[in-house]
Amino acid sequence: MAHAEKVNHTFNSKFILLGFENLHGLRFLLFGIILVIYLVTMMGNVLIITVVFADRHLQTPMYYFLSNFSFLEICYTASVVPKMLKTLLSGHEVISFAGCVTQFYFFGSMAATECFLLAAMSYDRYLAICKPLRYPTLMTLHVCIQLAFGSWMMGFMAPIVAVFLTFRLPFCTANEINHFFCDLNPIIKLACTDTHMVEITIFITMYLVVVGPFTWTVVSYSKIVHSILKISSTTGRKKAFSTCSSHLTVVTLYYGTLGIVYGSPSSNLSADMNKLFSILYTVFTPMLNPMIYTLRNKDVKEALRKLIQ
Repeated sequence: MAHAEKVNHTFNSKFILLGFENLHGLRFLLFGIILVIYLVTMMGNVLIITVVFADRHLQTPMYYFLSNFSFLEICYTASVVPKMLKTLLSGHEVISFAGCVTQFYFFGSMAATECFLLAAMSYDRYLAICKPLRYPTLMTLHVCIQLAFGSWMMGFMAPIVAVFLTFRLPFCTANEINHFFCDLNPIIKLACTDTHMVEITIFITMYLVVVGPFTWTVVSYSKIVHSILKISSTTGRKKAFSTCSSHLTVVTLYYGTLGIVYGSPSSNLSADMNKLFSILYTVFTPMLNPMIYTLRNKDVKEALRKLIQ
């Protein structure tokens, strides 16, 4: 009996991330690609933060939220990608139980914070386009700080239930996670008990966390589109739409990839497809975001040109 408890404790003290062991020699090629993308992502977001703080013309609510978003993207990718790179080099990576819980929590927190922050940014665009005369009095610096701080606070509170329910499951002797980071579905599959009620509870909790910000974003943009269509001149409509097109593109990419992976209580995706889509929203989408905000934004490009000169 004592021996069984000791064995059980040993298996529960660590997990093994299998990563991309089926790729064999291609792992090193993928390592190089992801490393370059990770560095580009970090540099792009740091550059946006630097430009916003260096140029006084960009110190407005819109760019205050953008710098917050860039800092969030740095934390978001840093919670997953470094461990993924180690897994690619070694074939598989050992992670402690506490390390797995920590990664699971921080990744979930960043993902939830992004939902709330995107909603706050959409509200800012709604006020700017639909209530332009009252915008300076409605979206003050104090309101910006409240919305940003509230987004971070709610984001860090959001995954607590999922973490508690997931890591109190009995994992018995199974400790190999068929993924490159500690994600929900691969971990739950290791449990040696019926997880149906746990999955349903976590799904409802996650759904409530996501549906609120998503609904707010959709409503904001429906009102934005309605206001833009009422503008008589074509030039005016293009100018109004250009101020929110970058944010709308980022919202579509984020919720699109996230919805595919977490769109049901028990994901029907195979392990390989789950990894593929996870690479999209943990690696490729964060790289595209700085490009979308800089390449399609005249103010940021101008500020960047001044900074380089």
